[in-house]
This record gives sequence, C-alpha cells and structure tokens, in this order.
Amino acid sequence: MPTSLLSRGLLIVSLLLVALPPVGATESSISIFRDGVELHGSLWVPPSSDPMPVALIIAGSGPTDRDGNNPMMINNSLKLLATGLADNGIATLRYDKRGIAASSYEGFNETDLRFEDYIDDAKAWIATLKDDQRFSAVWVIGHSEGSLIGMVASQQGGADGLVSVAGAGQSADLILKRQLDSQPEPYRSQMMEMIDQLASGALIGAVDPIFHALFRESVQPYMASWFQYDPREWIATLQIPVLIVQGTTDIQVTQDDATRLAQANPSASLVIIEGMNHVLKIAPMDRAANIQTYTDPALPLAPPLMSTLTDFITAAEGGE
Repeated sequence: MPTSLLSRGLLIVSLLLVALPPVGATESSISIFRDGVELHGSLWVPPSSDPMPVALIIAGSGPTDRDGNNPMMINNSLKLLATGLADNGIATLRYDKRGIAASSYEGFNETDLRFEDYIDDAKAWIATLKDDQRFSAVWVIGHSEGSLIGMVASQQGGADGLVSVAGAGQSADLILKRQLDSQPEPYRSQMMEMIDQLASGALIGAVDPIFHALFRESVQPYMASWFQYDPREWIATLQIPVLIVQGTTDIQVTQDDATRLAQANPSASLVIIEGMNHVLKIAPMDRAANIQTYTDPALPLAPPLMSTLTDFITAAEGGE
C-alpha cells in the first residue's frame, strides 16, 4: 500500500528522534579491522567519572544491523535497548556484522562466510572493550542468533557476563526443522533431508529454485558451520554470570528454548517476560498482529525488559 508523504515524514522524524543517544551520553563511531575487513559500530557512554560496565550487543540472524533492523523491517529494537541501558549507567557497543550495513565491503561473498567469522568478530570487539579503561566489566548481550554467537565469544574471549535474549535452546538445524515442520509434502521431506545433509557437514549443491531462499548454494557453507554449534553445550561452559530472558509471545523462539538453556547451566538466572515477542515489544500471540510490531519503530520495548537487564548487571557488578 502506498505511503503518504505525510506518513513518510512522520516516520523519518520518528527514526531521527530514536537515533539520538540519551541526554548526556557521548556517542562515538568505532571500528576495528579483523581478517582484512573493517567492522563499524556505535559506542554510547553515559556520563561518569568512575569505570562502568559496558555491554556488547550482538544482533540476530540475516541482514540485521546494529539497530535490530534489516531492509524489510525497521523496529529499532537494539537501538532502544542501548538507549535504555545508557539511561541506567551502562555503556553499550552495538555493531554491524560483516557484510551488513556499514560493515559491508567490496568483494563480500556469501559463499565465504562461516559462523566462526561472527564468533571471531565478536571476540575482537570484546578485546577492544576490555582494553578500554573506562569500563569495569564487559558484558555480552546476544539477541536470537546473537545469543549463540555471544555464548561462544564470551567463553573464548573472556567476557565478564552474558545475557541471552530470545536465544535458541537447540542447534539451528533442529530449530529450522521445527519451524518447517508444517510445510506441505513433498517439500517438507525434501527440506528435512537437506537440513540433515548440511548438519552432517556435507553441502547439497544446486537446489530447486523453490528452495533458493533457504538453501541456495552460496549460503550452504554458512548453514553447515552454524549447525555444528549446540547452545546448550556452550552455555554449560560459562562460569560467569548468565541471564536468560525470553518472552511469552515470541513466535520464533519458545519458552522451551529458554528452559533448555537454563537446564544446561543451572547457575544461570531465567526470566520470562509476559507478552514480549521476538523483537522485544509487547505483542499478542496472533501471528499477523505480532508481525506488525516488527515494522513499528515507535513502539517501546517491553517495560520489564530494561529493569530485568539493569538489575542483573548492577547486582553482578556489586551494586545495590
């Protein structure tokens, strides 16, 4: 449906207002080089004369940028998250993944991408923050696929704490099978076979165009590498403070996923937020109405989310 000029103008104003850092916080553009690629992010630091915690925010799957947006949807979920944390005295660094938005680069080839690239990038960001004397501790907040990336990077990169938000509780091949289980035959069986083949580490090669969106040849190496990581195994290795947060109206990741993660690491804290969906907004379970929130940047985050995060981080930091 065409959007009126007035509506477009209101949307632009809304996005500009949300883009501003909290009052008093400093915003710095920051970049690192890893493996010949320059990655770009935004560092927000609230005013303080004392060292403060900093959270590295890792976005979810697909072409999702540092703000939680992609070309098909703008909800500003991760930008709103950074705003709320800064308002509560917690610095944040959110970044565009390699090949995405400001971190795109000439010569990027999807065929060359592996899940380990995202892990190593996150580790490089952790190292950068650990070297900054303004910060007392480095936390990782991973959303969706970023939860698994964050688990591995936290364990290997020496983060001081992890927050998993809407993180899967099984390996991605099993999650994908669950999401595709309702597809009609014979497509369902064909997709299940392709998932099993990739999970075994073997590529499929050329596929029927009807499967191109999920199983195109260029994305198969990434999927095969991603399928090898079980979040339950990685969260179990963490001996740092861990918070698992899940919403009840998330139509992509379930409460069972959060329970699996909590069972794998009994020392972790589990918080279920009533009415919160996958993009961290209040939404009903009705799929159409739920999806509408994915493209509404004016909607605030689910109210309990910010207090849940800040209370946990502050308590782990030794605050009151």
